[in-house]
Amino acid sequence: MLCAHTVRRLKPGSFDEFRARFAPDPTLVEAGWLRFHMLRSLTDENEVVTFGFFDGTLEELERSQEEHDYRGRRQSVDALVESVVANGVYEVAESWNRESVAG
Repeated sequence: MLCAHTVRRLKPGSFDEFRARFAPDPTLVEAGWLRFHMLRSLTDENEVVTFGFFDGTLEELERSQEEHDYRGRRQSVDALVESVVANGVYEVAESWNRESVAG
């Protein structure tokens, strides 16, 4: 499983517009994508972390992003972003949740 992850510093006051433009439509879930999260820092409202989990290979993830215009979605928020702090795709090396530990 892969995790695509980006940390952005937004221009002040742009979070609501960023969220409206960037968050994927939950009714149009693309094959392979399991979850999407958008986090907003408690200490800096302009710092936003987005990440999603993809069940597939890097090539499949890149193909999915191309087929579903991830680049266009990202470009639609570029003017709202002051800087990108971190960006990458990571392999999930270990994962657990309460149910898997308790059960």
